[in-house]
Amino acid sequence: MDIRGIDHIELYVDDTREAAAYFGNAVGLRPRGQGGPETGLTGQRSLLLRHADIRLLLTSGLTGDHPAAAYVRRHGDGIAVVALAVDDAAEAYAELLARGAVSELPPTTITSADAEVVIAEVAGFADVRHRLVERRRGGGDFLPGLAELPPVNAAENLLAEIDHLAVCVPPGQLAETVRGYREVFGFDEIFHEYVEVDGQAMNSTVVQSRSGRVTLVLLEPDTRRRAGQIDAFLAQHSGAGVQHLGLRTDDIIGAIGALRQRGVRFARTPAAYYDDLESRVGQVDGSVEQLREFGVLVDRDHDGQLLQIFTESMHVRRTLFLELIERRGARTFGSGNIKALYEAKERELAVAASAGGLAATQEVTG
Repeated sequence: MDIRGIDHIELYVDDTREAAAYFGNAVGLRPRGQGGPETGLTGQRSLLLRHADIRLLLTSGLTGDHPAAAYVRRHGDGIAVVALAVDDAAEAYAELLARGAVSELPPTTITSADAEVVIAEVAGFADVRHRLVERRRGGGDFLPGLAELPPVNAAENLLAEIDHLAVCVPPGQLAETVRGYREVFGFDEIFHEYVEVDGQAMNSTVVQSRSGRVTLVLLEPDTRRRAGQIDAFLAQHSGAGVQHLGLRTDDIIGAIGALRQRGVRFARTPAAYYDDLESRVGQVDGSVEQLREFGVLVDRDHDGQLLQIFTESMHVRRTLFLELIERRGARTFGSGNIKALYEAKERELAVAASAGGLAATQEVTG
């Protein structure tokens, strides 16, 4: 079985138009296909967006018993399907079932005037499924039930591809999830670490397809420690799910600038984070002041540096968000920034407290 990469990601959302306003107008993905009851999509409305090699399919349920509606009621808007590009969907499906995968949809061939695809589905983790997509001919954006839309002329692509997905699982489920991806899907375990900061801690394991084109960062909270952001996600999302979608760019400064202009909000980086940046990660190509201005985080591994930034969540539950990542040789995921960000925030708070105490003293003695 050869998993060549991610064909597309499907999000189940409450309102397709509202989600498209964010991913389309703000993030910059362009409409390439749309469908609903009039195109044979029973009980749903879907919109396919694309930017370079990134395809997002947004689906809303039009009836209460549609799977998308049920998903949104439980989890809110989120990633429900990670579609995998394969050479032979029927063969991959049979091999996955032989290894213990649970069937969700047997191989189905769909054709149009100029395209043919084969699709099958198996269970992934929690309520997330994996769709196997074999594109036999034509129609690079063709999906069942979607009427293709003409390409939109736009500025150059500032985003390149899906770099990774970060998945939060409940305590005690990390090892089982990793084993499933290794034994059923044939992924390799390429990285593992235990991250601890200020009484919070989590286990992180990275699994990757043999092609290197599908990467999952699996995160599990350590319940022996103080509850943190992974615990919060699991509570607000009502169980395991995709916490963030990492999008690779070759120009993170340009991408941040463009997305900010279109209304995307990014998580704030404390100014103190940059005070000892080069002593932590070595010399950085470009201007540290520019990185400070744009709030870009920097980390290093044996292969090089990476630059990253996270958006604020666009959802009412504060769950799914995006990461922009520029790789300058680095193959890891910026875990060194967790501690650095915390320490920088502590320095900022200490300075603010000191300034507040001085102001109060001056007021009393003045």
